[in-house]
Amino acid sequence: MDYGHQLAFGAFITPTSANPQNPVLLSQVAEASGLDLVTFQDHPYQPAFLDTWTLMTFVAARTDRIRIAPNVLNVPLRPPAVIARSAASLDLLSGGRFDLGLGAGGFWDAIEAMGGRRLTPGQAVTALEEAIDVIRMLWDTSQKRGAFTDGGIHRVHGAKRGPRPAHDIPLWIGAYKPRMLSLTGRKGDGWLPSLGYMKPGDLSRGNAAIDEAAGSVGRDPREIRRLLNVGALAADPAEFAERIATLALEDGISTFILAGDDPNGLRSFGAEVAPAVREIIARERAERGTAVAPLRSAASLAARRGGIDYAGVPDGLRAIEPGDFEYADVRATYMRGGAPGIVLQPDSPAQVAEAVAYARRHPQLPLAVRSGGHGISGRSTNDGGIVIDLRLLNEIEVLDEDRRLVRIGPGARWMEVAQVLGERGWALSSGDYGGVGVGGLATAGGIGFLAREHGLTIDHLRAVEIVLANGSIVRADSSARPDLFWAVRGAGANVGIVTAFEFEVDEVGEIGWAQLAFQVDDVPGFLEGYGRVMESAPRDLTAFLLMGAARPGEPQIAQLYGVVDSADPDTIIARLQPFAELAPIVQQSVQLTTYARVMANADLGPQHGAGEPHSRSALVAHVTPAFARAAERMLASGASSFFQLRAVGGAVADVAEDATAYAHRTANFSVVAIGADAARLDAAWRSLAAHTAGMYLSFDSSLRPERIAEAFPPATLARLRAIKAAVDPTGVFTDNFAVEPAAETEVA
Repeated sequence: MDYGHQLAFGAFITPTSANPQNPVLLSQVAEASGLDLVTFQDHPYQPAFLDTWTLMTFVAARTDRIRIAPNVLNVPLRPPAVIARSAASLDLLSGGRFDLGLGAGGFWDAIEAMGGRRLTPGQAVTALEEAIDVIRMLWDTSQKRGAFTDGGIHRVHGAKRGPRPAHDIPLWIGAYKPRMLSLTGRKGDGWLPSLGYMKPGDLSRGNAAIDEAAGSVGRDPREIRRLLNVGALAADPAEFAERIATLALEDGISTFILAGDDPNGLRSFGAEVAPAVREIIARERAERGTAVAPLRSAASLAARRGGIDYAGVPDGLRAIEPGDFEYADVRATYMRGGAPGIVLQPDSPAQVAEAVAYARRHPQLPLAVRSGGHGISGRSTNDGGIVIDLRLLNEIEVLDEDRRLVRIGPGARWMEVAQVLGERGWALSSGDYGGVGVGGLATAGGIGFLAREHGLTIDHLRAVEIVLANGSIVRADSSARPDLFWAVRGAGANVGIVTAFEFEVDEVGEIGWAQLAFQVDDVPGFLEGYGRVMESAPRDLTAFLLMGAARPGEPQIAQLYGVVDSADPDTIIARLQPFAELAPIVQQSVQLTTYARVMANADLGPQHGAGEPHSRSALVAHVTPAFARAAERMLASGASSFFQLRAVGGAVADVAEDATAYAHRTANFSVVAIGADAARLDAAWRSLAAHTAGMYLSFDSSLRPERIAEAFPPATLARLRAIKAAVDPTGVFTDNFAVEPAAETEVA
């Protein structure tokens, strides 16, 4: 029985404490010899051996490629909740190179002497099954609640889940007897016996028992890898290769682990035996037409959503499905939970074009496009549809040092961009949070800490490479496809998927970074004062204001944070002094730093938003008394926990209103409100909206039809509709402020 798994070859090295560096050096030899795996026995009660966890961690630090595993872990002396943490930690630290072999125990006198509990054979199997459940439960971070289980031997009551491993760690079980073989078939990912402990026929009988148990719970037996500790290397490598090949073809073994501490033996196993076995198996499988083992389990396949041609994903295009281990890290965004049917992660413009073509074949499904991360509007995920995730297109490249011209992929994060540019004394204004992806912000506008001095992010854009709805890959700039280039700057999500941006960035040295907190007794007066100070301030100052509803019995607090583009302390203080006259300062921090350090404020790990974001956005020319009173009423209502004013104006207004699809250039402020209840927020927002004109797309989550006219003035909208009709007439891209294509008569 050949299960069709890819072959792997490993080493079983003695964790001797007599010469503690020896197992580490042998691990390095195994890696250099081309072996795939290095394993260590685990006997914590054996003083002649190093502690296996400590050794594996040390080996992981001293190697680069080879996978590491215990062979097998002594579960009776290691609490499963601790095993879960340790395994996930080592997997994260090693870059996904840890696999986990588990054993039910033995040598009970020694285990009991170490403080472990003596178990009967039946109890030991039960304990191992309970341990597997605990380990997998703690690795499942898709649920927020703690882990609870009341096993007969292992219990957890509210244990925190996580950390999540870097990859789907397989659980290999060292099994020989019927109950252990059944457990392997029901809950294991691999069977790991030792050939020296087996009699003729034991492999076939074990496979049959595992296969039967797997089928009893709806698993495909091919989900379970068959590993084998094969003993020492034979004198004739060619004859040894033939024997191993027979084990693969007749007994389904796909991972062969050589026991021995001879470096020459490891070299021969990796350089001579393994290639010979692979050649034999490849030839035999081709002649027999052996089916390749499935990449996904039966449970994973059962999680697929209806209406999606999973088999039709183009070859080479990475796809993550609902049942995949990685799915929990790609389903949601910063503020919105999601459950897409498939997430595609292209790594080139050509693959983006393939992903778009795939989406076109599913016109009935929602399509979301995601850049590097974040997204307050929440439109880069969906329920049951397709997500094109651009995180792999994250290059940052300097094209022209003299022009300060850089090329940036949409999947990069602004924190990463700021770091690279900062090494040259450059910066590009880009929002206020380093975890935001480049693609979304750089097609919507980009209101950042340098906006009043250097303009919006899109004002520095000189060219884009973009995939259109028909799959064509084009370049757009001021001379090539100028209409498309115009639309990208403010409405880019409507016209295609940008795969590369070319920006001309600014020279920015040390800056003043201010964070001030005020006690506000007169909210309207304070808001008006903020607006007045900002409008009259020199352009080197850009400051944002953040407020929420006051807590019962506590004063109203306002937070001001922003940048003074100056390295002179006196200038920095002078710019901030007018704010100090508006209300008492209750907390302050003013630092001389760099833009890169300011933007280094994010966790670039996976985003696990939940629920649906509720946010409203607008642009305002001035903070008038009427606007300020409306803002006070909204804050007092408790409908918004996050109310922010961002300074725009200055250099933003130097650009003509019709120069880009981002219009409303005369606005001096962007305003956003976020609340937990959409109806309450909308009701409180209405009185405020009466004093606004325009909207910033990235901050509004509503789906009201009238939002399109709020975002784009009539002339801008008419031009956008004509461009939409030319590049996306069937509406492939409709996930983010979708503009209706103009009718043929309108275009004419």
